[in-house]
Amino acid sequence: MLKVTKFGGSSMADAGQYRKVKEIIDADSRRRVVVVSAAGKRFSADHKLTDLLYLCHAHIQYGVDCTPVFDMITSRYLEIRDELGLQLPLEEEFQELKERLQKKKVSQDELVSRGEYFSAKLMAAYLDFQFVDSADWVKFSTDGVVNKEESYAALKNQADIARGVVIPGFYGVMPNGEIKTFSRGGSDITGALAAAALDANVYENWTDVSGILMADPRIVNDPQPIPEVTYDELRELSYSGAQVLHEGTIFPVREKNIPINIRNTNAPEDPGTMIKESFDSTSDPNRFITGIAGKKDFSIIALSKRGLGNEVGVLRKVLSVLERHHISVDYCPNGIDSVFVVVASSAIESCLYNVLSEIQRDVQPDTLQVYNEIAVIAAVGRRMAFRPGISGKLFAALGEAGINIRMINQGPSELNIILGVDNKDFAETMRVLYNSFVK
Repeated sequence: MLKVTKFGGSSMADAGQYRKVKEIIDADSRRRVVVVSAAGKRFSADHKLTDLLYLCHAHIQYGVDCTPVFDMITSRYLEIRDELGLQLPLEEEFQELKERLQKKKVSQDELVSRGEYFSAKLMAAYLDFQFVDSADWVKFSTDGVVNKEESYAALKNQADIARGVVIPGFYGVMPNGEIKTFSRGGSDITGALAAAALDANVYENWTDVSGILMADPRIVNDPQPIPEVTYDELRELSYSGAQVLHEGTIFPVREKNIPINIRNTNAPEDPGTMIKESFDSTSDPNRFITGIAGKKDFSIIALSKRGLGNEVGVLRKVLSVLERHHISVDYCPNGIDSVFVVVASSAIESCLYNVLSEIQRDVQPDTLQVYNEIAVIAAVGRRMAFRPGISGKLFAALGEAGINIRMINQGPSELNIILGVDNKDFAETMRVLYNSFVK
């Protein structure tokens, strides 16, 4: 059995965190592949190394001396090395990088990738594992998409699983040899690609929380972690606003049916959250809601017309207007003689009057209105399906709290219930839903 492990920036912040990572790796002989991020914050006022590297590049572009910032980066990594007692000569590499940077001979992508590169160098030396540079196996095509077939084959050919492997996350290489980074959070993608390439049994993603939380802890006090979640549920929660895994993380492992386990480096005894395609049973059959997520600042375009339900093509006409203006539709709950389209307010504010004018011209509705400052909240759970009373309990709880529901939407799969409320009721709605279904 093989476990591919990925450790985020908080797990790489200082020598103490490196020691925790080593204890986790040593505790399970199946953890033979380690993917690491750049060093993160040690405390709230600290800087992430990736942010400092971006700052270095900006300094050079504007003709500002980046030496103080670059020296901060160098000292962080040398401090980790020295505290761990490693005999790893990094000074020459840092000096060469600094000289290239000052001569503007290093791209932004290559520069910021060095955070992960040096983290992996240190971790490989500390664990006595093989260092495999992501530039040697993560192959991008000319369109910027990872060539998975070529990348998977390259890693299989290089990785010495028996010895153990450490890989820097966040970057790969273009066909012309230039370093290319993923978007922020891309180390998660590197880990997923490594797990898929090596046909791992589990992809462990180690962070600073004990799994995915059932609600936003900035709104709900001390929300419980989700023990089990399907890929479909995770997709719904992410779309609805939950800050979960980078979207690109899911696809490589899902294609290979590899489970993801979200764990806490600072509490390794916690089981965390297991993500799979499906579960034969559930750890808590009485819990119907998997998670609650939401976002604010939506607009609802509402139109009505007598006989609309018998008129063919009305919805298509409305959606065509929005398509012409490149506006994505988030939700579309409809009535017999009415159409409601929910879009992000930021996406439509610059062209709202043109959109309304075109809908008026193409559909000729009896009424056409726009409601702004709407928050959309999703209660997600595979166990809600075909279970009587869930919606009634939800509406009763919100009614008792004096919250006015502006929109309701639920698909036939019953994987989620979507509610629209006023922005001002967003936080209270989240708390009411959580307290009604979880506590």
